[in-house]
Amino acid sequence: MWGLEKKIVLVTGASGGIGAATVRQLVATGADVIAAGRAQAALSELAAATGCRTLSFELSSEEDVRRSVEGLDLWGVVNCGGFGGEIATPMDTDIAVFDKVIAINTRGALLVTKYASQSMIRLGKGGAIVNVSSQAALVALSGHISYAASKAALDSITRVSALELGRHGIRVNSVNPTVVMTEMSAFYWGRPEIGGPFLNSMPLHRWATEDEIAAPIVFLLGDGAAMISGVSLPIDGGFACC
Repeated sequence: MWGLEKKIVLVTGASGGIGAATVRQLVATGADVIAAGRAQAALSELAAATGCRTLSFELSSEEDVRRSVEGLDLWGVVNCGGFGGEIATPMDTDIAVFDKVIAINTRGALLVTKYASQSMIRLGKGGAIVNVSSQAALVALSGHISYAASKAALDSITRVSALELGRHGIRVNSVNPTVVMTEMSAFYWGRPEIGGPFLNSMPLHRWATEDEIAAPIVFLLGDGAAMISGVSLPIDGGFACC
């Protein structure tokens, strides 16, 4: 159905919720999944549950990414590794935090794409890359100056990569999820004065689940999306349309 059987797919950020959900769904399609992240205990638990392989490297280090990725015979990549940064306005943002958000969310994804695509081109079998962006790249969200900038830049990287890699049969797309109500996100979005008006502006009026983000990622990697490249797909309950 998916056309992903035995294809090697690297998922960064796999120790987090969306990344781990993506690994589980990819393994269910028969893909050979390499789960990458920094939390080794979480990766080991995921490997025990799914049979995926694991890999650990630092997204902000080009040398670490190169050493870890360039020798892999990859068919697919999910760039899910990320850093939320801070809740701040343009007037009070910490530029050091901004630099870290860009280094991980934007530069890190580009580094993985750089070395993964070299392997894909070498193998000559095409492939697919999905970048996990955010609805913050599509609409203005209060307090998200650094995170939004990093994800908007990632969407631009998606489009240019789709143009450049298409000649090699490699598709590149982004997904732009809304909020998944995790323990980490609850500190901000769980406040009634923040989350209430946000949900009232969303046609579906509810938070997303990790599996609801992972499923479109798997779709974009699979054969059903064989003619889709260069898109930024909102997974936001209709928020961006309104």
